[in-house]
Amino acid sequence: MKIIATSDWHLGNLFHGNDRLPEHKHFMDWLLTQIDEQKPDALLIAGDIFDNGNPSANAQSAFYEFLADATQRCPEMQIVITAGNHDSANRLEAPRALLTRHKVEIRGNIRIEWEKGDDGERKRIVNYDDLIIPVRNREGEEIIVLAVPYLRSDIVQSQNYSKGVNEFIRELTQRARELHPDGILLMMAHMYATGADIAKNDASEKIIIGGQEEVSMDGWSNHPDYLTCGHIHKRQRIWNTDWARYSGSILPMSFAEKDYTHGVDLVTFEGRKASVRQLVYTPQHRLRILPEGDEELSPKDIEKLIETELPDRTDGKLDEHFEYLVLKVKLDTVSNDEISSIEEAVNRKNAVLCKIQKVIPQSDLHTTGSNTKLQSIDDILNRNPMDTLKEAFFIVNKTEMNDEQETMLQELLDSIKNEESN
Repeated sequence: MKIIATSDWHLGNLFHGNDRLPEHKHFMDWLLTQIDEQKPDALLIAGDIFDNGNPSANAQSAFYEFLADATQRCPEMQIVITAGNHDSANRLEAPRALLTRHKVEIRGNIRIEWEKGDDGERKRIVNYDDLIIPVRNREGEEIIVLAVPYLRSDIVQSQNYSKGVNEFIRELTQRARELHPDGILLMMAHMYATGADIAKNDASEKIIIGGQEEVSMDGWSNHPDYLTCGHIHKRQRIWNTDWARYSGSILPMSFAEKDYTHGVDLVTFEGRKASVRQLVYTPQHRLRILPEGDEELSPKDIEKLIETELPDRTDGKLDEHFEYLVLKVKLDTVSNDEISSIEEAVNRKNAVLCKIQKVIPQSDLHTTGSNTKLQSIDDILNRNPMDTLKEAFFIVNKTEMNDEQETMLQELLDSIKNEESN
C-alpha cells in the first residue's frame, strides 16, 4: 500500500499582501506529477486546506480543479480530506455527497447523536464510525483510515483540552479495532503535539499561549500503526516515535519558516510496518533575508548589497521565480528618503520587498534601557504594558515585534485586564 500524506496548504493565503494563488497552483501541478509517477492508493490531506473559513472563489476553484485532475489521472486512488483549525468545517463538507461518488471523502464535522439513557437523561453519543474509512488497492489490500478533523472545544467538552483529545482519539482507535480487528490503522489528525518544534518568534501556526492545546500521548500502547498530522508547519517526528509524524506545510507561511524543507510524505506499508520518504518540493519563490548574517548595515550598504545579491528584472518585469525579501537596516540611520531609495533599488530587481526590519546596533543594546525617560514610580505604573513588552522584545531579539505577535500579546493583556476587573 502506497499513500501520499500532506497538510497545511493554506489556499487563499496572502503573503505580506501578495496573492499566493499562483504559488499554490505551482505546487498542485507538481503534486499531480507525483501522483502520475507514484500511482498512490490514497492521498490524505490533514487539515488547513484553506487559510481561512471564508476562502475566495478563486481559491476554492483551484482546489476543486485539483481534485478533478487528480481523480481523472489516478481513478483508483482514494482521497481523504479533513478540516483544520483554519477551515470552515461546514463549508469544506458542503460537497461531500457529490465528492464521495468520485472516491473523495471529506470529514469536517463530528456527527453527534443523542440517546435517552435508563435514567431518562439524554446521553451524547459520538458517531466514530463516520470517521473510519477503509481504503483498498487493486490487489485487495486494505488500510483503515481514521479521519480526525481539528477537534474544537465544543466537541472535546473537557476542562482539559489535551485530556479530551486523548480520550477522543483513543476511543476512535478502539472502535476501529472492534470493527477491523486485523486491520492496519492509519490515523490522520490536526493538532499540536507536545514537544513539537515550532517556528520561534512567530505566530503563523497560531499556537495557543500557555500550551493549553498541547496533546500528549504518553502510555498509548494501543495506538494506530501510523499517524500523519497537520497543524505544525515543520516536518518532524511526533513524540520521538517511529509511528507518528508531521508532514509539514507545502509553502513557508512566514520568514521564520524560510529554512524548512517542504513537500509531501510518501508512506509505504509492508504489513503493519510503515516506511516514510519525503517527496521534496521546491517552492516557486525563495525567501531571502539580507544581510544573511549579523552585519549591521547602513542604508547605503544595503543598497550595495541589493545590487550584488539580487538579479535584475527582465524588461522591468518580475519573472515566475522572483524572491520574497526582508531587509535588515540599522535603526539609528534610517530616514524616509533612504527607505524610498532602498525600495526603488529593490524594484529594479527580481524580488518583492515584504518588510524593512529595523535593528538596534549591538553597541546601543546596553544603553537602550537608560534611554527610556521614566522619572518616577508613577511613570512606571502608568506606562502602557505593551510599550514595555515591545521594548523588551526589541532588546532580546534585536528586531521589532511583528503584527501577529503584537496582536497576540494585546489579546493576552486584554484577557488579563478583563479577569482583574471581574
